[in-house]
Amino acid sequence: MFNIGDLIIYSTHGICHIDDICEKTYFGETKMYYVLHPLENTNLTIQTPINNDKVVMQEIVHEKEAIEILESFKEPGFPWEENHHRRPKVYSDTVKNGNLKDISKIIKTLMTKKYEAEMQEKKLPYEDSKLLNFLQDILFNELAMALTTTYEEIEQRVNKLVRN
Repeated sequence: MFNIGDLIIYSTHGICHIDDICEKTYFGETKMYYVLHPLENTNLTIQTPINNDKVVMQEIVHEKEAIEILESFKEPGFPWEENHHRRPKVYSDTVKNGNLKDISKIIKTLMTKKYEAEMQEKKLPYEDSKLLNFLQDILFNELAMALTTTYEEIEQRVNKLVRN
């Protein structure tokens, strides 16, 4: 269980601050809820049951793990799903497990495909580009926080690792 004031990763919103933990009743059912807001969007308030198994909530990685995740960009990426109709589901299902090394592999694969497309003066398909941007935002911000640096520095480091 997390505490008020903790910073966590909330599956689809990235780094969030827990503002409160309180009891709420919806549809006649009373449960304990986290009340949190994404650091990237302080106007948004999220209320989620403490025992919500439909979303991933986890601690922000520590420095050692963040370095390991950065190093994982040297390794092969996630297998490319050729079927463009199945690809978003396959990648999204992998992302939902919350494993940051798997997410970094998907990012590497999508970044590699983006660079390959650019070399042919093409663009990465829209759905792939959208997923890449979403995953980069969440992972790079988390790594930046763990390593006390900036998003831009993480992005530069990852770009170098992926292009080599």
